[in-house]
Amino acid sequence: MTSDKRVLVIIPAYNEGETIGKVIAEVRAELPAYDVLVVDDGSTDDTAEVARAAGATVTVLPYNLGVGGARRLGYLYALRHQYDIAVQVDADGQHDPRNVSALVAALDEADLVIGARFAGEGSYSARGPRWWAMSLLSFVLSKMAGTKLTDTTSGFRACGRPLIAGYARWLPVEYLGDTIDTAVWAIRHGYTVRQVPVAMRARMAGTPSASPVKAAVYLFRSMITLLLALVRK
Repeated sequence: MTSDKRVLVIIPAYNEGETIGKVIAEVRAELPAYDVLVVDDGSTDDTAEVARAAGATVTVLPYNLGVGGARRLGYLYALRHQYDIAVQVDADGQHDPRNVSALVAALDEADLVIGARFAGEGSYSARGPRWWAMSLLSFVLSKMAGTKLTDTTSGFRACGRPLIAGYARWLPVEYLGDTIDTAVWAIRHGYTVRQVPVAMRARMAGTPSASPVKAAVYLFRSMITLLLALVRK
């Protein structure tokens, strides 16, 4: 499928100077035919400089918008430069570039492909309120999409030109909007959503935030986000 398709890997990054060079090196080694765009989301470290030195195209936001805003800019770049496919990859090294080809191949039968952490690959797990929230979100979106979706908050995704155009014009910047809202929007507009099992890796650097209080907040905010996604016109 990709022999005559132009593919852009979009990597939003905020203060990921320690990891971004390694991530770009992996993507370029595994996917030499793909272009790489790093959207520096107002970083205060050397993320942009490291990314350029690693060979990526870099755009820099003047201040931090959050991952949704950074991804929207990535899709706008993809639209203006007429890419056929866009792939979202995180800057912390958790998304394995070796899985990208499977996501892209699945676009033969879908418009949006999600790299799912809970579909039989790897050992990634979630517990307590975070797992409850993910399970409820996946249940509701699976019913809407007419197919099993086990990881609707995954940011590891691929899509084709129609959704590139849609997300360039409309992609929420609020918490979880770039995952839940974008999936709901695609389903409501008649696009086919599917998932591909992927194994999630540990961060290359830094420590992810996790605590009982933050897990409870995640549950509450997830429910609000889902409600807003369902009522948003």
